[in-house]
Amino acid sequence: MRANVSVSNPSAQYQTIALVVVSMFCFAVVDALGKAVALNYPANEVTFFRMLFGVIPALLVSLRGGPLGKRIQNVDLRGQMARAITLLGASALFFAGLPYLPLSEAVAIVYSEAIFVVLLAPILLGERLLARNAVAAFAGFLGVLLVVRPQGSVSNLMGPCLLLASALCGALSMIQIRKLKVSDDSTITVLFFTAFGTVVTAFSLFFSWRTPTHKDLLTMALLASFATAGQLLFTVAVRRDSAAKLAPYTYTSIIWATLFGFFVWGETLGVVPVIGIFAIVGSSIAVAIREEPPEGPAV
Repeated sequence: MRANVSVSNPSAQYQTIALVVVSMFCFAVVDALGKAVALNYPANEVTFFRMLFGVIPALLVSLRGGPLGKRIQNVDLRGQMARAITLLGASALFFAGLPYLPLSEAVAIVYSEAIFVVLLAPILLGERLLARNAVAAFAGFLGVLLVVRPQGSVSNLMGPCLLLASALCGALSMIQIRKLKVSDDSTITVLFFTAFGTVVTAFSLFFSWRTPTHKDLLTMALLASFATAGQLLFTVAVRRDSAAKLAPYTYTSIIWATLFGFFVWGETLGVVPVIGIFAIVGSSIAVAIREEPPEGPAV
């Protein structure tokens, strides 16, 4: 990715915000479609089709950057593999946890990955833990408890534990991205992850498989299409403006998830989970919005 460049034109700023909001809508559609198929198919199978149907779009986007040969030879293979494994785990665990909770609560719990980044960055990256970030992480943790509302039963905790594990893997993936070589191409990173994920999850099908109907296969193809569209729109937005400035708008996906959950599955939220969601969102935004880094070379 290139270094972020702030947008000074108000009209361009609104366009960038619109890109983020639409991309979050795409991701919410992915979550909703994922919940629909995750109720009937094992998580590894859903993840496989998510990867498989995403390979061609990822390849086409990568080809726009020029010939692949030299760019692939120069990638940080070990780092890319570590990033792919953690992100693949995040995806599979998310699909596994979706059937257990309302869609909006599931999405909110996964957004707690910002809390894990705050806690793990000092250990894995040697960064200093700021007092403000520590307070934000604690507030987010309380929010997670309000959303999860642990009652002690294994069935009650299964979904939240899977989703928290997904958030942890997502945080490790974010940290790993920061450890990749500066020269690594972001489009190649996406292609590597998609191709690697397709191969790994294909092997998992020997252990857990249910033959999908044509309708469900189409649903999973749509899931991959919306995921790719969301990634592309968000990438364009981040290239126009800083991720910190755009962070508050990413949480519109929880609004979309709440609406999908209500209209499709009749899910409703109580006061306590809503307070917890606001705590998670607020703490994550507090972590994301920090001092703007100076412009620098492409990374």
